[in-house]
Amino acid sequence: MNDADPRPPLPLLPPRPPHGHKGTFGTVVVVGGSHAGGRAMVGAPALAALGALRAGAGLAKLVMPADLLPAGLTVCPSATGVGIPQTGGGSLDPGAAPQVLDSMLAGASAAVIGPGLGEGDVERALSLRAVQQDGVPVVVDADAINNLAVLPDLFRDFHAPAILTPHPGEFRRIGAALRISQDPTDPAQRPHAAAELARRLGCVCVLKGAGTVVSDGIRTWTCARGHPCLATAGTGDVLAGVVAGLVAQYACGPMPKLSLFDAARIGVEAHAVAGERWASEHGAQAGLLAQELAEQVPGALEAMRNPG
Repeated sequence: MNDADPRPPLPLLPPRPPHGHKGTFGTVVVVGGSHAGGRAMVGAPALAALGALRAGAGLAKLVMPADLLPAGLTVCPSATGVGIPQTGGGSLDPGAAPQVLDSMLAGASAAVIGPGLGEGDVERALSLRAVQQDGVPVVVDADAINNLAVLPDLFRDFHAPAILTPHPGEFRRIGAALRISQDPTDPAQRPHAAAELARRLGCVCVLKGAGTVVSDGIRTWTCARGHPCLATAGTGDVLAGVVAGLVAQYACGPMPKLSLFDAARIGVEAHAVAGERWASEHGAQAGLLAQELAEQVPGALEAMRNPG
């Protein structure tokens, strides 16, 4: 397949092992949330954890500012959590935060970094640390993309097996740093834009929006599914978690069953189908809540599974 083919066929998900347990299906670590400058961002990382669990991951662990962690676990009580120590003003402790990240990545099958993370020196250091390591696949989302976008030599430090999930605004920021000229909002240019970002960083790019594009720099695929109800707060966080949940189950270990490219494509397709199912069930064009979208994910994925 090449960049000219918009629809490389999707593989089917493997059947679930009948005697599997939580450890069989991987651990997703979600790093996000912020409480600085008088603004609290709680829901985004919790929704990503919810997406990972709804996609079938065995465990989800929230890594959030310590004072926000109880609220995050209230949104996603099936997750466990570790609080990042903070300074008196609520900012992340610059000495402790990298140590927490390293310890959590050590036990992770996949990670998500960025939902609600905020921007700043410590957040930038965490985002860079996540992509400098090469042992854990990481979904780089939202504010992690914005933090990395200010680093002009990012490509020199980018080593992680990674999936970047920018919306067009985030793409413009990181694209400017990488001197990518294609317009992420032009349907004719979007596949080339995603492919170029993937090539520059050696990653998979999920360029979100109507007709989400997924590229690993060699193969490029455009999602033909979806619904306008998905254009609401939190749905992108769910997508990041769904993709990470699939990576943790099927793209890790000594004998991965899916590539990062295919895990990302299946996650995007299931997310789009979940939106369609909600709209059909409710007879509505709008009003979807991100939690409701996550509830539709298991059925959407099951329709994409090889029954074995």
